[in-house]
Amino acid sequence: MISTKILYNAVFKTEQVDDLDKFKTLPEPTGSYPYRLNLGNRLNETAPGKMVFHMVGDTGGLKSADAQKQVAGKMTDQYLSATGEHDRPAFLYHLGDIVYHYGEAEQYSEQFLKPFETYPGPIYAIAGNHDTDINPDCDLNYDSLDAFYAAFCSTSPKTMYFGTDSSRKSQVQPHVFWTMESPLATIIGLHTNVPKYGHVTKEQKKWFIKELQNAARLRSDKAIIVCMHHAPYSADTNHGSSKPMIEFLEAAFEEARVKPDIIFSGHVHNYQRFSKQYEDGKIVPFIVAGAGGFDELHQLADPDDSKYCGKNDLFNQVQLNSYCDNRHGFLKISIEKTPFSFSIQGEYYTVPNLTTNEEATLFDRFTIDLTGR
Repeated sequence: MISTKILYNAVFKTEQVDDLDKFKTLPEPTGSYPYRLNLGNRLNETAPGKMVFHMVGDTGGLKSADAQKQVAGKMTDQYLSATGEHDRPAFLYHLGDIVYHYGEAEQYSEQFLKPFETYPGPIYAIAGNHDTDINPDCDLNYDSLDAFYAAFCSTSPKTMYFGTDSSRKSQVQPHVFWTMESPLATIIGLHTNVPKYGHVTKEQKKWFIKELQNAARLRSDKAIIVCMHHAPYSADTNHGSSKPMIEFLEAAFEEARVKPDIIFSGHVHNYQRFSKQYEDGKIVPFIVAGAGGFDELHQLADPDDSKYCGKNDLFNQVQLNSYCDNRHGFLKISIEKTPFSFSIQGEYYTVPNLTTNEEATLFDRFTIDLTGR
């Protein structure tokens, strides 16, 4: 019998939960509106015209820390083995779900601080659904995102009250949704809350539209990158695609009259690279990078399985270009601008199994040409 290769693509689960009651009210911002953090020119003083950074999501885990230590360790190795400043990652951008299954402070030491203790660069983040959720059985009362704010939204770098044994200080970010202004990219980080398929408030949508429009004024010099935890498009069996996130993004793009150059997300525990071609001809990659360490990886769904639906107008012109659903891994992103070219290059690396000391393996590479746009 000749087996037919499954043509995977984005799917919706036919039975989707309605859990909007899990939505959590956000804390007050620690910075001023419009919640921007300007990194200045220090990132590329020694390597002008190029910026490199790591990106990964869903690194937390309760059952075993082996995979997250492997991912963090291989990113550290890559940082330390960089041949020069132009190849050394300036920071790590975390796509959320730093801890599981709730955002309790007591989980940060084992699931975040210890695995990333030796990572040499600063770590910035958006929060995932598990970081935002509250454990109903916890003996201590706490508000949503209390620990995340202590770790990432401090007003100044300081020792975290739950990480006194760690040398890593708290990060300074103005809010749980915020914009990083860097020399070669405007990185807009969204907060998509707790519900399984995400939820964005009207207030945040209004802010997002303005940030897209502001980024567009600088797009000749800076890439426009959007990061969010819940994946708009996915072909996996656990979550599938998020209709609320797709509809939110498309409405925001239409109102802003701006589309980003690339969108990153986590939530789904694997790697997937989609591309969507819009009517104006622009092609936007949608990257899922949620295989950062949680022990359970999410396999892709057979689109002919009745539990999933792969036919929907929201999937028009959406194509799955690459995927890895059986190995943990991370992204290395490079943005380079010369007088003659401007591009984003992404590399996805898988980590070896825990019994070997092999280097991380390049699994996928993609390039977005921004020249002359």
